[in-house]
Amino acid sequence: MAGDEADDPTAIRSLALSPADAADAYAYTQENPGEAVLRVTPPFHGRMRARIHVYRLDDTELTGAVHVAPQAVIDDDVVANYPTLETELEDVDPNKMDRVRQRHGEAVEAWQERAREAIVDEITLETGDGPHSVEIKRVG
Repeated sequence: MAGDEADDPTAIRSLALSPADAADAYAYTQENPGEAVLRVTPPFHGRMRARIHVYRLDDTELTGAVHVAPQAVIDDDVVANYPTLETELEDVDPNKMDRVRQRHGEAVEAWQERAREAIVDEITLETGDGPHSVEIKRVG
């Protein structure tokens, strides 16, 4: 591929990703400052590998990378059932906070197990040329 073609994400036909990376990226973003995505960097070609990437400032304009939101590759029903700490904290005795946090951590781990089994088969990337469908291939 020459020059601009190597920077064109429409060349991508499939993304290989770790289901654990997708689940971890989603959980990270819910529990921490910053954002975790599945990142694909140029040069682009038919089969690409998406890896977990945590950032505070979006650098896609500078790098040409494609950021895939982890919720885009996890089944919607599983995403909707992510355990939230705020729900668990309602009317909690302050003396029992440690137990609530432990229970929340266990709930997140259980959710991550479900999410690793709920990776979709295809997603749509938004590109400069419009929507572009790609297959998802599980690795790891």
